[in-house]
Amino acid sequence: MGWSRFALLLLVLVDVMGQGMIFPIVNTLVLVPGSTFVPRGDSLAIREIDFSLLTAAFYISWFFGGAYISKLSDYIGRKKAILVCLFGALFGYGLAVVALLWSNLPLLVLARAITGFSAGNQPIAQAALVDLSTTSAERNRNMGYVTAAIALGLIIGPLFAGTLSDPSIMGGYASLELPFYAALVLILINIVLIIIFFEETNQTRRKIDFGLSEVFLVLWRAHSRPTILKLCAVFLFVEVGLSAFYIYLNNYMVLRFGFDTLQNSILMIIFGSVLALVSSLLVGPISQRFSKVATIVVSVTVMGVGLLVFTVNDVAWLSYFLTVPIVAAFALTLPLMFSLFSAAVDESEQGWIMGITISSSTGGQFILAIAGASLMTANIHGVFIAGITCFAIALGLIFLLWRQPDIRALDYG
Repeated sequence: MGWSRFALLLLVLVDVMGQGMIFPIVNTLVLVPGSTFVPRGDSLAIREIDFSLLTAAFYISWFFGGAYISKLSDYIGRKKAILVCLFGALFGYGLAVVALLWSNLPLLVLARAITGFSAGNQPIAQAALVDLSTTSAERNRNMGYVTAAIALGLIIGPLFAGTLSDPSIMGGYASLELPFYAALVLILINIVLIIIFFEETNQTRRKIDFGLSEVFLVLWRAHSRPTILKLCAVFLFVEVGLSAFYIYLNNYMVLRFGFDTLQNSILMIIFGSVLALVSSLLVGPISQRFSKVATIVVSVTVMGVGLLVFTVNDVAWLSYFLTVPIVAAFALTLPLMFSLFSAAVDESEQGWIMGITISSSTGGQFILAIAGASLMTANIHGVFIAGITCFAIALGLIFLLWRQPDIRALDYG
């Protein structure tokens, strides 16, 4: 793997790292008893709303960034768009440090929104890796690498959060701000690598002929592409189902089992490790031997059943093990879905289609982030039940929509 691919994969890793890092920290800030970041007299319901605001700010901004900047990369080039996002992320993380130092919730919400919009570079990196692929097998392999980079981000993020904020490990240097300083260093390294090693993969230049309304037009244009709509429908519910588990996992463990930042970080490290191992070692061999659609059906079934078992479990330490099958199944599903989306369009639309994948998932994740607080306040298992329902709907849509010739044509492509 050349330095160019490494720089792109580091880009994905840095994007996801922010998610894996923020959830244990946010849980400590707003949910753990004794936190001074929010007023001590706030009820659990109010603190759940604070959690939802911080989460939703990221995902609604990612929705816009994913749709707009990925499309922009088809016009101005992948490299320029990536650098715009990286400098935006640099500013967002710096603002988060200030928010933590000042114990300022609105400022942290703003920082998460800026970071979310900057996460629009993930689909650009995916599109650039597709540009670099010369065969279908190489494209599948590169999408597997993307999922592995996502997984490593999920490992590094909570590892930073758990270790750099723990006084028993870092002593007097420990703080909730220190993980963000580490993230800033990684972003600076990524900027240098992109500038030096990444050569533009999109050589076609077009005059920019769209404005802010393109955020919605990008999605609207998909309505005339029935194949893409069929893929989006399933992808949306798979992503929302997994997000119900991922976004609220730390929250759930704090409220049900009293997990602290380090325990939640360990759980997220397991999450990311399984994702990395399965996506990097098994996606290639399985995609060459089995149908993509059949593999996705089995994987979504495992996710749904696995989340059901996780929900009824009442043994804290067993949660670490029950996370494994859910994540392993997702690690197979995600790159295979990316490959189906990529195969559904030509070379000139790779940025657009990867923006579609991000926007179709983050739109649902935003709704989930807003509704999650109410679901968990009503019933601690409520958000997981919603996730199980989403997996069931995804399976129903596969059997309803994916039997047509257009999807079958993509299956072995």
